[in-house]
Amino acid sequence: MRGGNNKGNKKTGCLMEQKIIDYDFNEETLGFEEPEKAPDKPLGTGEKLSLAVLGFGILMFALQSMGMPPGGTWAGFLLVFLPVFFGTAFYFHLNFKGTVPGIKHDNIYFRGLTNKGVLGWLVGIVFTGFYIALYWFPEYLAGGIKIVNPLSLALSGSPANNWFFYGFLYTLAVFIFGVRMFMKYRHNRYQKIRTASVMFFQLGFAFLIPNLLMLFNQPEFYLSYFWPLKPEYLFPGTLSYFVNHPGGLGMFLIFWGAVMTFIATPLLTYYFGKRWYCSWVCGCGGLAETMGDPFRHLSDKSKKAWRTERWLVHSVLVFIVVTTVLLWVNSATSGAVFGEASMSLKKWYGFYIGAIFSGVIGVGFYPIMGSRVWCRFGCPMAAVLGIFQRYLSRFRITTNGDQCMSCGNCSTYCEMGIDVRAYAQKGENIVRASCVGCGVCAAVCPRGVLKLENGGTFKDRFSGSDKPLGALIDSLKHV
Repeated sequence: MRGGNNKGNKKTGCLMEQKIIDYDFNEETLGFEEPEKAPDKPLGTGEKLSLAVLGFGILMFALQSMGMPPGGTWAGFLLVFLPVFFGTAFYFHLNFKGTVPGIKHDNIYFRGLTNKGVLGWLVGIVFTGFYIALYWFPEYLAGGIKIVNPLSLALSGSPANNWFFYGFLYTLAVFIFGVRMFMKYRHNRYQKIRTASVMFFQLGFAFLIPNLLMLFNQPEFYLSYFWPLKPEYLFPGTLSYFVNHPGGLGMFLIFWGAVMTFIATPLLTYYFGKRWYCSWVCGCGGLAETMGDPFRHLSDKSKKAWRTERWLVHSVLVFIVVTTVLLWVNSATSGAVFGEASMSLKKWYGFYIGAIFSGVIGVGFYPIMGSRVWCRFGCPMAAVLGIFQRYLSRFRITTNGDQCMSCGNCSTYCEMGIDVRAYAQKGENIVRASCVGCGVCAAVCPRGVLKLENGGTFKDRFSGSDKPLGALIDSLKHV
């Protein structure tokens, strides 16, 4: 809604000035000063002690990484990670405890860390550098890897490597920032249950079970990942390894992967939308929803980004589908048809998509592009789930347009870059393929305009939804 000009105001008898009711005014030229910033709350004694404990853990990590004792022992491990976990967790707990329950985003656009300032760029560089070292220069992480060696020996029976180190830090981050999510959204039942879910699946399905399988000389397998997000689980070489592995577990893992890919994915998405996976199970989403929460508002909301998103994420899906098919044809013909071409595609996908896109950019760019860069622009699983959610799902976010006051909180904090406010203003259901159903748009709405729902059918969500194939074809015409 726009205010009229001064002439129009005289005709209608409106006494309000243009600069008050026109949304597109320039504050500086009209004499408005910078709004007062909410003062930062001073740190209490408990918060200072928590930060001191965290600092001690970081110091121990630095010293042990340089080879000083007691690195590589249980004592050294506990001296590092107990202070890091409890120091950070208690800091978040105390920082939110003294506030009234409700969304707290004070000064989020005035802090360098959360608004692409110098600190934000430095954190992004650190994240990016860590992933580069993880993938291509693991020798630079040798000191840190040694610290987690006792845990690796206990869980998997093998010395720690760069991937165990990464898996442990990943899980630790989900739990530490999960505490922050519990406190920040302690008034919101949906957010608390969802946070508990991603913590459970990350710890159990993505960390403990894969390592315990190796302890018992079984294939390493991540039960919460499957094709196309974990494409190798449908590659012929992987399936051959599982089939020939002693015992029956290999066959079960093949069965699990096939059922989750071809049966559970479309079925669960029909009933619950893609949120059942992207916001409740997936480890990528788990990190984005916990450690990435302070950066969710940095997602690009422009139409250009939306067009890029649609082309890019579906191109990645086509890439991995073609690669998988070619690998199977190559396997069936003993390489007579495509030779090394299919293996080259596999290597390219692993390097450009698996390493650079999902890792270096996907997490490294949290402080620059928001927390769902990979999920939005590159994840093939998100593409598959999105197609089902858009055309064959009961899930929708309903809107009560009459209550919307156009504050824009919903759009601002949508990590997938959806202009939620535009749908709310028109009273339309939100059924975008990219929506991960995190529910934060509904949580930050001050008027209760938005509601996540699973309707009785997919046929009443938008005009033409009763004919999903026709709706899909129509969408392809406008790509």
